[in-house]
Amino acid sequence: MTRKHITHLLYLHGFRSSPQSAKAQRMAAWVHEHRPDLHWWCPQLPPSPREAMARLMEGIAGWPVQHMAVIGSSLGGFYATVLAERLGCAAVLLNPAVDPARDLANYIGEQSTWHDPSERFFFRAEFVEELRALAPPVVTQPQRYLAVIAKGDELLDWREMSARYAGAHIKLLEGSDHALSDFDAHLGEIVAFLGLSRFAANSR
Repeated sequence: MTRKHITHLLYLHGFRSSPQSAKAQRMAAWVHEHRPDLHWWCPQLPPSPREAMARLMEGIAGWPVQHMAVIGSSLGGFYATVLAERLGCAAVLLNPAVDPARDLANYIGEQSTWHDPSERFFFRAEFVEELRALAPPVVTQPQRYLAVIAKGDELLDWREMSARYAGAHIKLLEGSDHALSDFDAHLGEIVAFLGLSRFAANSR
């Protein structure tokens, strides 16, 4: 599948995460070094899925859909799928949450963020229904997705992720973990899938 020239790139963090996550920071650094021309946005998402999606749709309202892509990790992978299905853009999914309404029902209550345990938020029961309402019934045009899935994910089932994105470009890792601690090893493939390196300022 020939990737169009990407000019706008959105990164979506996971549950209890933030733009300070290692993967978000590494991706931002790559963009800064190799594609400073890209419009890069990695917002802090509110705990309410409805509010998160509203903020995202408002933030990308002026983006050229045919020249944008979204990268999402875990819950961010679910949101990335919602956006890709609505807009028809390319998406890269990093251990994407397949059924967050089911999984996050166990996390109702006060939560702390990974990167600053002193920062707390409340995950409300109605957020589970908001997730359920957002879920796309099927994944259409799977060829526009790249899913990086780790068999070593300690939180999500790699079989479920692989089945959800059947027909997509799947990079199935024998080990690794939910956070994809070896993210650097997969950055080249992500960049290539999105066609970003073809326009890199520092390409050799």
